[in-house]
Order: sequence, then C-alpha cells, then structure tokens
Amino acid sequence: MQPKIKDVARLAGVSVTTVSRVLNGEKYVKDDLKRRVNLAIEELGYAPSHIARSLVRNKTNLIGVIVPDITSSFYATILSSIEEAASDNDYNLLVCNISEDIDKEQKYLNVFQEMRVEGIIIMHEKINDEIRGIIHKMKIPVIFSSVKPIDQQFVSVIVDDYKAAYDATNYLIGLGHEAIGFIGGDMRDITSGQNRYSGYRNALTGGGIRIVHEYIRFGDYKVKSGYEQMKELLRVKNLPTAVFAVSDDMAVGAMNCIRDNGLRVPEDISVMGFDGSQLTELTRPTLTSMEQPIQEMGKVTMQVLLKQVETGEVPDRDIILEHRLVSRESCMARGKQ
Repeated sequence: MQPKIKDVARLAGVSVTTVSRVLNGEKYVKDDLKRRVNLAIEELGYAPSHIARSLVRNKTNLIGVIVPDITSSFYATILSSIEEAASDNDYNLLVCNISEDIDKEQKYLNVFQEMRVEGIIIMHEKINDEIRGIIHKMKIPVIFSSVKPIDQQFVSVIVDDYKAAYDATNYLIGLGHEAIGFIGGDMRDITSGQNRYSGYRNALTGGGIRIVHEYIRFGDYKVKSGYEQMKELLRVKNLPTAVFAVSDDMAVGAMNCIRDNGLRVPEDISVMGFDGSQLTELTRPTLTSMEQPIQEMGKVTMQVLLKQVETGEVPDRDIILEHRLVSRESCMARGKQ
C-alpha cells in the first residue's frame, strides 16, 4: 500500500498538520521539524496526492488546453511554448487533442470541469452552439490562441491573418509573379480560412491581376492535403509560376508534389508557406514563409490567461502580434526562372 500522510506524521513524530505545512512550503515551521518530516518522506517513499492537496488549497494549478491537431508542426511548436510558460509559473497542462472532432471537445470540457482546471486555452474556432453554451456557463477563464471565434466575448491572441496573407501574396507579385496559385484552408475558419483567402484575393485585385479560379484550391492544413491540392493545380493548362499555401505543412506537401512531377522549386514554381514553423528550415529548398511569432504567441497566451486566473483582469480587446515575412530558398523572381 502507498504510504499516507498520517504514516509520515507518525514516523516523524509530528502532527499531520505539520507535515501538510512542510509539503505546502509554509515558512513558519521549525527547521528540525522540517528535517524530520523530509527524512520520513524519503524513507517511506511518500508522494503527496495532487488532488488531495488541491482540495485543501482550493487551487489545482492546472490549465486545460484543447488542440485541434497535435501532429501539426504549428500546434506542436506553440504548445511547447505554452508548456514552458506554464511551467515557469508553476502550472501544469492537461492537453486534449480533439483531431477536429467537436464531440470530443464537449467530453474534454466536462473533464476540465471535473479536474477543476483554473483556465482553458482553445486553439481552434469551429465551436458549435452547444460548445459555446458550455463555455459560457463555465466559471473558468477561457482564452483563444492563434484563432478568433465568431463569439466576440472571448479574448484571442492572434496575428492579423488578412494582412499577413495580403503581404505574402504581394511579396510574390513583387517578384514578378502574376499566375499565383492558392492552397487555402477550411473556409469554416474565419482566421486561417476566410481571412487568409480574402487577403490573397485582394492583393491580386490591388495589383491589377485577374483572379483565376482554376488556381484556387482548399485543403485541411496538412502535408498530405497540400500534396493533393498541388496535384490538382498541376493539371491546369497554364501552370502557376508561384503558389501560396496558408500553412507550412501544406506548402511542404506542395513542394513534394512539384518535385515528384519532375519540376523544380523555385526554378519552375515558387512556393510560399504560412506560420514560420520548424519545417521551414528542414525542407530543401528551405521554405519562404509568412511567419507568425509562434513562441511569443504561446508565451503571451499563457501570461494573459494567468493574469485573468489570478486577478480576474480580462483585456478589453484581442492581443494582435506582428507577422513578418522570412525569405528563404523556395521563392525567386519570375524573370530569373
């Protein structure tokens, strides 16, 4: 049987209250009592119950995180940053990967309530009325990271996705490209779907370039999807000279497809990604990308949420971080191709 706190108290010759005070790091415990308690803990191999301590302190130091796809390079990177910021503040994460399954999300929100998490981070925006109702009824601080849901009552930490996509497309136009393909995301998403698509279209219109519908495809942000959508673009009679994909994962899939079909990146087709994930430096050629400050996004998300948890202070507007274009090897000027 696992030793209990009363066993520690008996071996150390102190009260259960004294053991509890030592475990909670309270200052007003004599040094000799601390030594006796710690020696008893070591001898018995006692591990305090997190749940029991949480009940006593009325504080769990748990943050629930809902991730749509933990296999994505973007979400893996931002989650790492969130975990680091949480750890620095003595909080632990309870991470739930819903794999784009809304039913799973409802189950996990109930788990969060049962586990008495102190705050929740959500990294997707496809929330239905039922999910929205659950979140509103919870008396737990909630923040969205990298996305902005339709419900304006929640605070988000994001970039200006419209402007970032506009700037990415405009960069390709500046390189002399007019036949620019687009591999977009889920149009049910406002931020990564609708806003990035609008940025692409308006940049073309602003540059006096005709929108060619055959150059436009939609995927699901994953490498395989980028590959399949690029395959469709390669069937167009007049090939695009550049392609803008709204995730680095899809951009990598597009690059693989281009090479598998006997073409070169960027000599035949330039490829631009979006996110600035770790994939950008791992591909050959390296991937030009419209970079979100992923590490900062995770850190700021946790900081804002913890301030809300500990003080009740909620920002009166979204936190919008700066995007930046990082030019690498996958794009080149049209005249040089």
